[in-house]
Amino acid sequence: MATSQDTPSPCMAIADNQLKLDQVQAAMNVMMERAQATSDTPVCMAIVDAAGNLEAFAKMDNARLFTRRHAVRKAYSAAVLGINSGAWEQRMINIGHSVSENGDPMITYEQGGVVIIKDGAILGGIGVGGIRGHNADEDLAKAGLQAMNL
Repeated sequence: MATSQDTPSPCMAIADNQLKLDQVQAAMNVMMERAQATSDTPVCMAIVDAAGNLEAFAKMDNARLFTRRHAVRKAYSAAVLGINSGAWEQRMINIGHSVSENGDPMITYEQGGVVIIKDGAILGGIGVGGIRGHNADEDLAKAGLQAMNL
């Protein structure tokens, strides 16, 4: 005999707007292929879900520890803030705020974090670290986003 506890309530339903494995894999594959073909420095890349939980991580050989951590922080920042990390940096500069005023040590203002949005819902973030050149990290993250075919 079924009870009311056996039937999931609406708040227990899994949202349709989530990152799918094939989307994450497509993004990681495109970013890694491009990084290996074009970057003269080791690159790290990360994808997180909407809550900032790690979905995927990859690194080129000899990547420095900071670059690894920063790729994850960039993805996290984009996802939890709902804005690309470079754009967030500009907003904070415009109002004279610093990173420490966010109250979250995982937040970074460095360019290279791109928010993943589908149908108005934040699905997560992509973070890239290690490429030399202005906005190069963000450009690679955007290539990963495009590969997701949202």
